Amino acid sequence: MQVLKDQHWHLLFLILLLGSVFFYLNNNGSLLQGKFWSMPTSTWLVLAILAPIIHQVYVLICWRLELYYHSLSKSFGAKSFKLYKIGFAILILSRLVTIIILAHSSPKTLNLKTEFAYLLASIFFLLSAYLFYSVFRYFGIDRAFGKDHFHPEEFKNEPFVKQGIFKYTANGMYLCGFFILWIPGLLLLSKAAILVALFNHAYIWVHYYFTELPDMKRIYGEIE
Repeated sequence: MQVLKDQHWHLLFLILLLGSVFFYLNNNGSLLQGKFWSMPTSTWLVLAILAPIIHQVYVLICWRLELYYHSLSKSFGAKSFKLYKIGFAILILSRLVTIIILAHSSPKTLNLKTEFAYLLASIFFLLSAYLFYSVFRYFGIDRAFGKDHFHPEEFKNEPFVKQGIFKYTANGMYLCGFFILWIPGLLLLSKAAILVALFNHAYIWVHYYFTELPDMKRIYGEIE
């Protein structure tokens, strides 16, 4: 089944990442101290870990079902991409929202000078802002959502974008866009939020190599 192509690697790396998070937590119990809205930090951390997993599995299923079988178009017609985008938007925002709450639940647990943390947060914000500007200005928000999986004929002969941040890196969205998830942990000095941001940033590359890259080869041919 094409939906599951390369997903044994996805599962393997997800298990390794979750195992690494569990090992770190097991040896740094103080990281989970605190609560927010009467819920302990440990609960918020689990929710913050689940958010990217649910999001990336959602994208995997929608992309592959549509690209290989046109399942969403057959079920929802012309509204299929719009409905998919709504789900995508909610889930990607959940990644940031849960990290913000996690940071508020466990502030001042990161042993880092405030000035340096704020400097890093500023740099990460500027890189993220430049990425989002480049996406809206040159790449196109619909293409960023994955419209090429729904209408590959529109993009098959489209050149790869080499403007804005994409002039310096071919994969600016994953390299720089996810820096925004580090900012809450840096501003509130939350070690738990930094840990989940690191998990998010590593896990998105699992999505790239084992979901998006194989799909791109299907849509565009061999990638240079």
